[in-house]
Amino acid sequence: MSTAEETSGDDAPWGEVTPEAARRLLVAAVDAFAERGYHATTTRDIAGRAGMSPAALYIHYKTKEELLHRISKIGHDRALYVLQAEADRDGTAADRLAGAVRSFVRWHAERHTTARVVQYELDALGPEHRTEIVELRRRSDAVVRRIISEGVAAGEFDVPDIPGTTLAVLSLCIDVARWFNAQGSRTPDEVGALYADLVLRMVGAPPQP
Repeated sequence: MSTAEETSGDDAPWGEVTPEAARRLLVAAVDAFAERGYHATTTRDIAGRAGMSPAALYIHYKTKEELLHRISKIGHDRALYVLQAEADRDGTAADRLAGAVRSFVRWHAERHTTARVVQYELDALGPEHRTEIVELRRRSDAVVRRIISEGVAAGEFDVPDIPGTTLAVLSLCIDVARWFNAQGSRTPDEVGALYADLVLRMVGAPPQP
């Protein structure tokens, strides 16, 4: 199985990409970009990994950058959905922040190959596509900032610098994609639980049971 098809999570990766040939090319691109970096990867590399000819790639994607944009858009949409679902559920701000961190970290661990491309190849996008993805990142930032702000207003959190703390929380979660190893000693759920506890300590909330 391709490393871009980590399947331990609930959501089947790339199920929204059709037809099958386009999906195979996208999965191959994720693997190649994660292994070699966007700029060092050629369309021939991607097509070869997918078992297809370079000409076949252009039937589905006009450019290599279009492939990266598709990967990045799907990944950022999924990450935003994970955060938003936890932010909108019932519970205290501490409950919701812990849930958001657990889910966000788990996604970055379960999809660590994909997440490395999604989070660290932003500068390779063209101006129009980069603007679109930056807006999705701002929306993710706003979701976490809202939870923290509500916790401060309710007296649950002690956070003098809400924007700075939001950035620290998101950076901590995203970095999981850089180091997580599926053969390591911790599962995605365990890392998510650890990071949720760390973040609650960061905002001055008592740890949850």
